[in-house]
Amino acid sequence: MRSYSEYSFQRYLSAKVTVDDRALNRHVWGILVDHSAPIRRVLELGAGIGTMIERVARWGLFDDSLVHYTAIDMDAGNIRQARAGLHSNQLEPLSVTLEAIDLFAFIEREAGTQTWDLIIAHAVLDLLDLRTALPQIMSLAGPGGLLYLTINFDGITAFEPQIDAAFDRHVEALYHATMDQRVTDGQASGDSRTGRHLFTHLQSLGVDILAAGPSDWVVHPTGGAYPHDEAAFLHAIINTMDKALKDHPEIDQERFAAWIEQRHQQIEAATLTYIAHQLDLLARCPPS
Repeated sequence: MRSYSEYSFQRYLSAKVTVDDRALNRHVWGILVDHSAPIRRVLELGAGIGTMIERVARWGLFDDSLVHYTAIDMDAGNIRQARAGLHSNQLEPLSVTLEAIDLFAFIEREAGTQTWDLIIAHAVLDLLDLRTALPQIMSLAGPGGLLYLTINFDGITAFEPQIDAAFDRHVEALYHATMDQRVTDGQASGDSRTGRHLFTHLQSLGVDILAAGPSDWVVHPTGGAYPHDEAAFLHAIINTMDKALKDHPEIDQERFAAWIEQRHQQIEAATLTYIAHQLDLLARCPPS
């Protein structure tokens, strides 16, 4: 039996660039691009290997004025790869500062000392407890500062073809439950319906939601193959589910191992279609 564990997290982040490019909601993006207030200071939380930095430059978010872009990630390996992969001549007008630091350590250090015009959290918030994290994140935004919150998971993981409809649903339900029950450093850190819950959490903090829309991941074969490196992305998704549910007491482990192996084989045969429902939001913090 082949091992599919060789897909590193950095390769996953690189492989999902094209998946995210398709998924990001263009209506929400367009409202951000058209926003009239100047953006000169940007903070990205959980920046990974720098793919969103490249994207905002490639998609022309900013005019020709200098933009100071601070990007943080708790994984030093991600930041090292970002430093190696980002080329300043391709990022104009961005002046990029990268730092490996925990989000909450960064907030503790910076809150009250400086603020940012735009805060980006890309595929990050569903790993946090919104009730405690959002007010702290907002403390870094200037008056009327923008929050661009993207790829927020919202409760649907789907694969085609089905293997066994009832067992597929059981796997999905338990997988989502692991998100809801996730604890990091003794704190709740996840929500399988982050996308929809963001509306209530933001509104309770006096935040004005300027735009919202779906940003579903949809990965399928075309012409007998997956585009770019998206097969690696799919293998990484299946590995994540395997890790989350391995030794879970509510699932038959022998049957689950066979399910995981069959999904990997479907990827190898380019027959698997994967869909994950997510939401993008653009919001504006209170003016004072």
